[in-house]
Amino acid sequence: MTALAGAERFALLLGLSLFFGFAFEEFYFGELPRHPGGVRTFPLLAIAGGALFEVEPHFGAAFIAGLLVVGSWIYTYVRHESEREGDPGEGTFIVPISNLLAYSLGAIVLTQPVWISVATAVAAVLLLGGKRTLHDWAHRVSDQEVITAGKFLILVGIVLPLLAGRPPIPLTAVTPFGVWLAVVAVSSISYASYLLQTYVFPKGGTLLSAFLGGLYSSTATTVVLARRAHDDGMSPEIEAGIVAATAMMYLRLLVVTALFNASLALSLAPPLLILFVLALLAAWLRARFAKRTVHAGQPPNPLQLGAAFIFAGLFVLIAVATSYVRAHLGKEGVMGLAAVVGITDIDPFVLSLAQGGVADVGLKTASLAILIATASNNALKAAYTVTFSRRKESWIPALTLIALGLLGIALAFTFIASP
Repeated sequence: MTALAGAERFALLLGLSLFFGFAFEEFYFGELPRHPGGVRTFPLLAIAGGALFEVEPHFGAAFIAGLLVVGSWIYTYVRHESEREGDPGEGTFIVPISNLLAYSLGAIVLTQPVWISVATAVAAVLLLGGKRTLHDWAHRVSDQEVITAGKFLILVGIVLPLLAGRPPIPLTAVTPFGVWLAVVAVSSISYASYLLQTYVFPKGGTLLSAFLGGLYSSTATTVVLARRAHDDGMSPEIEAGIVAATAMMYLRLLVVTALFNASLALSLAPPLLILFVLALLAAWLRARFAKRTVHAGQPPNPLQLGAAFIFAGLFVLIAVATSYVRAHLGKEGVMGLAAVVGITDIDPFVLSLAQGGVADVGLKTASLAILIATASNNALKAAYTVTFSRRKESWIPALTLIALGLLGIALAFTFIASP
């Protein structure tokens, strides 16, 4: 390390340790008047840690020896506070950990990139200052939410890496990694929508919940709103919410398609964006007559592992079925299959086409099939709206969904099928 670089690192170390010390003093001076550490102690600990590391940087023996000394002092402090108070308070552990981090900051600044050093100090300060906010969140988050987050990490961090490099699934062109990557993509959008509804906009109103629910599943959101209309009446707000959920379906399909196939997304962009805007306009026109109410209950957990495996199974099954239909019935058969899968979950079908899981299906055929599937799905949601609500006013959102589906087919043949 050159002299200039060493001086810069020392200045950074001094600045970060002072920043950490000032923050520590501000947050704990009133609550823990007898605490060790602070604006003088932290810089001294950081400088000591950095100096000891420079004494023997290869194995860090001097730094480790100093760490043992600091650790012994921390043990003595914790034991003394535990014996004095009986029930250890928060400061009994936060204070020693802060001092230990201040000591380690010296080695971190000298060995790691600047952004890691700064990020470490800033994260520590934010965690100290966010005490009340973090405690409030901890009290609001149930055990089920922790399990939900764990399921998401299983999907992303465990299953996905294990499938890398596997050969394609027989009778298809997709790999197990591609299948699970599609599961992760859809689950990520669903989980983000779930978190927004649960924690960011818990009282955002029925219409906002419909928008966010459409990012997860427009079909499920339609069923929830239709059932609510059966109990409370088909209000203009519920009608607008049913149409808004379908508007978000168009946007969601465009996003997930773009993640896997940019050419297909570009082909679909004009009709899907037109449908998205028109659906938004229809929802807005109906919402003008709506009286805002609270949202329609807790959103469903989108990260059930069973549902993820079902999605993966449907993905493979639809890819095989589409390949078979394409080989024996031609492109017309793929169109017919699109109309059939539209009455189920269209995401596996769309992602199968986006990943090229079906051989000899051109860009035009894939685009037409996806738009036909959305039209079929709209017809299903229109039927759900009438069936579950059992209200005569349900014809307004039902006809709107059918009109959007018919317009989607017209746009498909205008933008895609035309020579």
